[in-house]
Amino acid sequence: MQLPLKNATFRTDIAPDRRDAGQPPERALGRVIACDGSRATILSAVSTGNWLASDAWAIGRMISINLGSSRIVALVYKLHAVEAAWNDGENPIQVEVEFLGEVQERPDGLQHFQSGITNYPPIGAVAHRIRSGDLALVHDLGDRAGVEIGHVTQDASIAATVSIQDMLSRHFALVGTTGVGKSSAVALLLRRAVATRPRLRVLVLDPHNEYSIAFPDLALTIDGEALDLPFWMFKQEELADVVFRGRPALDDEPDILREVIAAARARYRVPNGQELARDLGSSLLKRPLDLGVGRAAPESTQAASIDAATPYRLKDAFAVIDELIGLHEQRWPRPALRSLKVRLESLHADPRYRFMFGRANMFETVAPILGQIFRVPMHGRPITAFQLGGLPGEVVNAVASVLSRLAFELAMASQGACEVLLLCEEAHRYVPSDPALGFAPTRQAIARIAKEGRKYGAYLGVVTQRPGELDPTILSQCSTVFAMRLANERDQQIIRSAISDASASTINFLSSIGNREAIAFGEGVATTMRMRFAELKPHELPAMGGMRGEGGRLEPTLDDMVRRMRA
Repeated sequence: MQLPLKNATFRTDIAPDRRDAGQPPERALGRVIACDGSRATILSAVSTGNWLASDAWAIGRMISINLGSSRIVALVYKLHAVEAAWNDGENPIQVEVEFLGEVQERPDGLQHFQSGITNYPPIGAVAHRIRSGDLALVHDLGDRAGVEIGHVTQDASIAATVSIQDMLSRHFALVGTTGVGKSSAVALLLRRAVATRPRLRVLVLDPHNEYSIAFPDLALTIDGEALDLPFWMFKQEELADVVFRGRPALDDEPDILREVIAAARARYRVPNGQELARDLGSSLLKRPLDLGVGRAAPESTQAASIDAATPYRLKDAFAVIDELIGLHEQRWPRPALRSLKVRLESLHADPRYRFMFGRANMFETVAPILGQIFRVPMHGRPITAFQLGGLPGEVVNAVASVLSRLAFELAMASQGACEVLLLCEEAHRYVPSDPALGFAPTRQAIARIAKEGRKYGAYLGVVTQRPGELDPTILSQCSTVFAMRLANERDQQIIRSAISDASASTINFLSSIGNREAIAFGEGVATTMRMRFAELKPHELPAMGGMRGEGGRLEPTLDDMVRRMRA
């Protein structure tokens, strides 16, 4: 396991400039013939078989422009020949480069890299192959502690490091199309994060059930059978989404549900003697509910609102509905009341919803549920892989809303002592770019973590293959971005709008970079970096459905498949 390191040591321990026997002693590549505020054009000459043609002038390579006391670091983003015909001698070419920053020498002899340009190169300035020491300085985090997550693509001997503290506290995003290694990169980042931050607890919203075997030594897996998320923990909007199966509620339905839940919660609390005697001596069907009269209860329950996570029983809710149906002066339409009762009864009997109703009244408080989901205490397993793949599709948004809300509330209640990272796989499902899509409470819960979570130790990690379909407000809150291969032009445009102007040309590589490669930029890294993630061990790789390869996959029987379909 790579432990945190101080990258400032690179300043005094710089690798010597590389020299291969086959390379000529002269490092000069060409001269500057044009320059503007952010880019320059270099005139060079190459010939067939010349090592400079295939190495130094490759797209994506960094070069340096010597100014005497400083060296400008630039990125090659375009090449073209001056003449259309190619001959066996030297052929003039023009190289378009983009300025990234400059390496400056201090009076004490130390060198450091800074973003931005102080002195621009004059016409005729000499361009060189970048020194390995300068390349290390470009990616040096300075005084910030960082961990190694791979190596720089241009030079495999230089480690790609990231500041876990900045990556987490200011949120991060990892984007890339299917099959480029997003899941393995997520697994690597999470392993580095929990090794660096011992107090960090990670909740992974796993829609494909692929992280259950990625952390055999660090994670607890919670699936539909092991999950206990009682219905009384759901807010009004969340429960309504489950009860009405995702369809918009009719005019009276939300108000009826709100009144029924409030009455059921009141009945769960112990009534005082006067109300108990009145209940025993009167017919419940003949008297209206005194919903406006508060019952004697502890202060914590008196102050509770309709959305407070206080328990109640479904049988009390059914009794309240029956009373409302039996009233002579109808407050709500009887068909709407009967429909609500039928819906609640069907949910209670549906085996797919047993995580909500099966053992709901075995819990009097949220403490054991929070302890299981957020690993309090950890017992050596700080990661919870929450498998959403086995839950009914119409309830996934509501469950994600509850978990996101609880993550923020737990971090806020601990006053930062309990750090929580919420990792959203396929985040565009929960916070889509179109406000009319998705589930509003889920969007609000995740947005609250993105906007306010840093103050309380609640962090957000966003993983998606379609950043163009993700809410741009959420993506803008992610200050560190790992962009892997993206073929869609709209997705590339979203990332292009997030990267700094000084590294805009780097995004041109997104459609063609290799697997496990990424363009990393933002607060967590020193400068925009093209890097390759380290390779994980086979037993640490995520796998769809908890299976690795064909050798370990067993074909289920027909009865097993039917049972899974029926949950």
